[in-house]
Amino acid sequence: MESTAKKRIIIAVDGFSSCGKSTFAKAIAARLGYIFIDTGAMYRAVTLYALEHGAIRSGMVDEDKVVGLLGQIDIDFRFNPERGASDIYVNGDLVEGKIRSIEVSNCVSPVSSIRQVREKLVAMQQQMGRKRGVVMDGRDIGTVVFPDAEMKIFMTADPKVRAQRRYDELRAKGDNVSLEEIEANVVARDHADMTRAISPLRKADDAIVLDNSHMTVDEQMEWFMEHYRAVTGAC
Repeated sequence: MESTAKKRIIIAVDGFSSCGKSTFAKAIAARLGYIFIDTGAMYRAVTLYALEHGAIRSGMVDEDKVVGLLGQIDIDFRFNPERGASDIYVNGDLVEGKIRSIEVSNCVSPVSSIRQVREKLVAMQQQMGRKRGVVMDGRDIGTVVFPDAEMKIFMTADPKVRAQRRYDELRAKGDNVSLEEIEANVVARDHADMTRAISPLRKADDAIVLDNSHMTVDEQMEWFMEHYRAVTGAC
């Protein structure tokens, strides 16, 4: 682990869906002794709550109803020693498994494009990261949430590679989904994330691009440490 005497920074990890951003960010946080915050999980949690409370029906999002539910939603992360990572809770209920469903995946982009949803969650994220020493992953961390982050990484990978990864993950959990369905979802989410009016997905001008289409987790960590040392001067 890096010495805690060194200056602690904010590391923003942005990029496309199913690039392994969370896995990568978790590994960075563990390596440096930083806090990991999965902002994508926060938007998924709001989407799940909206689904469960009738604000989304047949894939159609009722924005007014979603906004009306925001005051009822309290989100927090709790460390799970069995997983060695944090689980997400909504109003005290564990939702870590539920938020990864294809139903949530199909609705999270329109929910996350709602201005009031983004304002609420961005404020929460900024509060979580105010003491630095944080690795935060999402779509707009380096551009909106923490434009002053000392290190910004933008992750990408071939859409077919991302779809296969997501398919393998869901099948391992027992979800009955098709690869074609996942590929369609990946492409649709890319388009929605990049074209939404509020906080669209884009690379910050000073972000470093990581294309991990054909990289192992260890290779990605080697890549990160090389750039981290260049940014911080760490040995």
